Amino acid sequence: MTGEELVARAKIAAARAYAPYSSYLVGAAVVARDGRVFEGVNVENAAYPLGICAEKSAIARAVADGCGPGDLEAIGITASPCGGCRQWLAEFGIDRVIYANEGELRTSTPAELLPDTFEL
Repeated sequence: MTGEELVARAKIAAARAYAPYSSYLVGAAVVARDGRVFEGVNVENAAYPLGICAEKSAIARAVADGCGPGDLEAIGITASPCGGCRQWLAEFGIDRVIYANEGELRTSTPAELLPDTFEL
């Protein structure tokens, strides 16, 4: 699946986000190496730290369906990932991160986005 296709899926998913406080709708679509695609959206909460980002929600959905680190090939996101999500992208060994930034699509690796990841 191309980066453009992933971001297009993410844009469709973003319309389903729950963002009553910020009105900032974010979508993500992650593709597994076996071709399955998992979508996620940001979900806000009145207690702000309890919200979840679209990237985390897409990865969590993939994990719930049996994927683990190394099983996910690429992710398309409608916005640049936050620092916490960059750690998640690295943790799950995603090869390509395609995201919209100022009207352009950018493609990076998790290591480029977060050069000093936390590892146990």
